[in-house]
Amino acid sequence: MVPGRRRQVVFFTLFGVVLVALTLALNISWIVLNWRTGVLFGLGVIFFLVVLAGLVLNTIFLVREIRKNEQQDAFLNSVTHELKTPVASIKLYLETLEQREVPPEKRAHFYRIMHADTDRLLGTIEQVLEASRVGSRRAVDRQRVAFAGVVEECIETALDRHHLPPEALRYQKKLPTGDRAVLEGDALELKSAVTNLLDNAVKYSGAEVRIAVELERLDPQRVALRVRDHGVGIPDGELKRIFSRFYRIPNAVAARVKGTGLGLFIVRNVARRHGGRVYAESAGAGQGSTFTLEVASEFQPAKLASGASSGASSGASA
Repeated sequence: MVPGRRRQVVFFTLFGVVLVALTLALNISWIVLNWRTGVLFGLGVIFFLVVLAGLVLNTIFLVREIRKNEQQDAFLNSVTHELKTPVASIKLYLETLEQREVPPEKRAHFYRIMHADTDRLLGTIEQVLEASRVGSRRAVDRQRVAFAGVVEECIETALDRHHLPPEALRYQKKLPTGDRAVLEGDALELKSAVTNLLDNAVKYSGAEVRIAVELERLDPQRVALRVRDHGVGIPDGELKRIFSRFYRIPNAVAARVKGTGLGLFIVRNVARRHGGRVYAESAGAGQGSTFTLEVASEFQPAKLASGASSGASSGASA
């Protein structure tokens, strides 16, 4: 928290405490002096409780607004950096290609870098748009989707996007034979949620990426996707806050990882819109973390063959 914002939080907190204490002292004094008048006593108690509640709510509101503004400022700074950096890189390489005679092999290298920067730009824009979309209250565009197919496709994409060897992402499917975890949902939203979980695990894994991905059927109505990394870990007090919009863990290690603070917010909203939930577990800083995404998926053994084929086509379209 920047010094100016910290002073504001301290000021409004102390201001609220002083007002509550002053109100308490005045009302107690008034009640003691007028205890014989029953009606006035009752009105005094009611008035005191109303004023006290108002002061407490006002102080809470002010502190929350300051924190929300701080998170929005951090989001704008992150998004500005995520947009400006690749644009500046693309411009530099284009100017170099325009002003100099570049050997073919070096030109190809420049094109690869510009292509990667373009993907980074598109990723940032898509994440902002997706956060706005899933944060709205519009109904889910439901269709039959094979969640197993979505997970497999996202793993392949993550390996390619982050240039990882196949062993960096170990995938284990704990589903009954023929079960593709078919559900009624939005394929694009589910793909976005899984992609954000995988990208988050890669970004916070550090130099050595070792991620375990498990898809397991919990019961006939639910499946769970677990993404476990061995990275920086999460302090206990942050395990629930990390799913808030714009929120990023305020420590030096997390600050070095670029992002918008929207990825886990998107995952939480997608989970809720598909009848499930998402939660994080970690033994603490440096101990890695596990994210579990649960969604509603009804297992119907009698329709294994048709469900698997329908799910496979839905997963491919995601």
